[in-house]
Amino acid sequence: MTETAVSITHLPEVTARRGVWPALRRRPLFWISLVLLAVLALIALVPQVFAGLFGQPDPRACFLADSAQPPSPEHVFGTDLQGCDIYANVIYGTSSSLFIGLVTTALALSVAMVVGTIAGYYGGIADTVVSRLTDIFLGFPFILGAIIVLNSVGTPTPAVVALVLAAFSWPTLARLVRGSVRAVRPTDYVQAARALGIGDAGILWRHVLPNAIGPVLAITATMVGSVIVAEATLTFLGVGLRSPSISWGLQLANAQSYFAGSPHMLLFPALFLSVTVLALITLGDILRDALDPKGRTS
Repeated sequence: MTETAVSITHLPEVTARRGVWPALRRRPLFWISLVLLAVLALIALVPQVFAGLFGQPDPRACFLADSAQPPSPEHVFGTDLQGCDIYANVIYGTSSSLFIGLVTTALALSVAMVVGTIAGYYGGIADTVVSRLTDIFLGFPFILGAIIVLNSVGTPTPAVVALVLAAFSWPTLARLVRGSVRAVRPTDYVQAARALGIGDAGILWRHVLPNAIGPVLAITATMVGSVIVAEATLTFLGVGLRSPSISWGLQLANAQSYFAGSPHMLLFPALFLSVTVLALITLGDILRDALDPKGRTS
């Protein structure tokens, strides 16, 4: 009887893991998104290598005589108003944008996993407190809240921007975690584990979280792209990163007034931003489909 109960507790997890990879590897968009994100990750890790491939490798080497030059063999993306190489700035801006997107999402997910799991698994007062707390945060406009906080911290660094964005991002993930945990809590394999005398910590770690994490991971991948857009928006509005920091948002903000005469100044940072966000959102959608047994085809 005990061996049967143990096998029952592990059956859903084994079945889920067995079906995810075949569902992913059949999707061409999964591989395209993965390759794009891998290249962007390499650019963020070693920007000096990629910046040296074309044009000026130093993003801060600016020459006013080359101000607002269109793309050319010497500057493949052209130059900005200060005569800085746009290609080098776009390459180095990848680090800041991806750093903020990943760190913000990691911080928000960490808080959401703890808070949402407690609310979803134990219910009662804990659920009520968490629900009301998330309602308060969700009732406050995301961008407005970030603007107010960032305006009060002086010159924001990438770490500060990530922390502020995470403070306003965790409630949505917390609600998702809570809902997933509540859906898993009454299942047979969780009840079997409880009948075997396994404690709450063991049940959560071995059975509840592995089976509830799928929808959360899918939304998390999408959230990274949303955070990068939010950072670019805040910087565009003048409350995010500021010089001497380098980011796609800063380049868009500096180029907005010169789009008519020098569209390349805005086009290339916007292109990198769009491709990154699109790859992340596509990956999130594919993960959601693969991790959802109802949407998985055999």
